[in-house]
Amino acid sequence: MGGDLRQRTSKPQAPTPSEEVPAPDLLAGASVTDAPQPQNGEHPSGKEKYGRLMQVLRGLSVAVYFTTSCIAIHLTQLVGAPLYWINRDLYYAYMALTKQSFGLVITTITNWWSPTTIRISGDASVADQIRKTPDGLVEFAFPERMVMIANHQIYTDWLYLWWVGYANSPKMHGYLYIILKESLKYIPFLGPGMMFYGFVFMSRKMAVDGPRMAHRLRKLKTEHTAPGGKKYMNPMWLLLFPEGTNASTNGRIKSAKWAEKTGLKDPAHVLLPRSTGLYFCLSELKGTVDYVYDCTVAYEGIPRGKFGEDYFTLSGTYFRGQPPKSVNFYWRRFAVADIPLESQETFELWLRERWYEKDALMEQYLSTGRFPASPGSAVGSKGHEGFLETEVRTRYRFEFLQIFVILGVLGLVGNVIAKMWANLVK
Repeated sequence: MGGDLRQRTSKPQAPTPSEEVPAPDLLAGASVTDAPQPQNGEHPSGKEKYGRLMQVLRGLSVAVYFTTSCIAIHLTQLVGAPLYWINRDLYYAYMALTKQSFGLVITTITNWWSPTTIRISGDASVADQIRKTPDGLVEFAFPERMVMIANHQIYTDWLYLWWVGYANSPKMHGYLYIILKESLKYIPFLGPGMMFYGFVFMSRKMAVDGPRMAHRLRKLKTEHTAPGGKKYMNPMWLLLFPEGTNASTNGRIKSAKWAEKTGLKDPAHVLLPRSTGLYFCLSELKGTVDYVYDCTVAYEGIPRGKFGEDYFTLSGTYFRGQPPKSVNFYWRRFAVADIPLESQETFELWLRERWYEKDALMEQYLSTGRFPASPGSAVGSKGHEGFLETEVRTRYRFEFLQIFVILGVLGLVGNVIAKMWANLVK
């Protein structure tokens, strides 16, 4: 769902040895034997858990819940649309509430129809920002304004990253912004809904996309004044997938051809990143965000050299009962002040080195079944061997009912008015 601009610099150069940023030795001490792999074409999540009839019933129930929720959210958006011409700050706050509703939809769908374990670790830069809560969930303490980047494994990566916004303190699932391809805005209900959310739609032509992105980013860094005179900017999590597409056979071939053409090292487990969109965003937002948070994502059981999209399809994940056994996150944080933004060439080199580090992280995951454990100083590593494990679910059982509150209130008010009117005209 997410994406980045596909334009690359016209002639990226291979880094010289003096320019190379050495990747950490992530495989130190790790076994070179691959983690357990599915045998004889077995699915990473095992056999189908449901028969044909139950699959049909699960499909219908998912479709009814998802469609009903999306229609309710979109109608709620339409109800609040006039606020745009009355009070812009109130309008954006209202739309953030409707975005929270969609975050609840995808969280409950995952919990009810495709439960999975989320296994989390990170380096010292995110120490004290990820902790276990008494109810067995995980709470993040990421900042209210940041840029988030990740490798793109399967189409539903964004779903699990949106859940991170829900699990954050303060909650940020109403302030997530995604850059995605333009064709998605024509999907009924979902497309117009994403337009209300302020998502950025890209045609992948810089002449068209540059002004669009600049316009959206200017809104995201607009300074507001509180009643007491204090200046502030609205919360913002901007999510980009610099690879531009999810890992697949076709993407792997294109990445290899680009590496050969430019004389670059071709990573084995991720695609070469595209720097144009992320460089544009960081240049525009510089001074208004302090950090880039990087998440390396891996799904349990995908065989070496294979791709997640071949195993974790929507029908398999939600209907047949074959969701990922675990979704694995490894977090790092980079200060924007330390990122070279003097030119796109220097930034491209920096980004590419971060992706080579990701490739090493993915190699460790394939070799051991785990990313590196969090350091001893990281909250949550104590007693969990450096990893926090949780599930994607809402904190409260009936929290999803918030999705229908505004329409319910309007229905009640309309009913009262209709009865009063009927009494008057008798």
